[in-house]
Amino acid sequence: MEYLTREQIINDLQQSFQPYIDKFDIEDIGIFEEEGQDDQYFIGYTARKEGKTYHIHTPFKKNNHGELTPIKNEWTIESDEPEREDIRGFKDVESALREI
Repeated sequence: MEYLTREQIINDLQQSFQPYIDKFDIEDIGIFEEEGQDDQYFIGYTARKEGKTYHIHTPFKKNNHGELTPIKNEWTIESDEPEREDIRGFKDVESALREI
């Protein structure tokens, strides 16, 4: 397993901002981060489209040095709408962005 720093992963994600805004008609996009239980960490995007906010993320495993490696290639969409369930199982971020 190859571990990368949090900064390396975020820099890679940030390079996609403008192409995703243009391709998927997104109003705004930023980085999403959330500390999970034990050694889990979630990184992805916070995207706003048609006035609604979505968190689109994938799970990582964090080592003792704070470096991260992907656990599996599966993306999840979380909505800010409390009654809406998370949608899981997207094989890539573009599939998730098409869904919103």
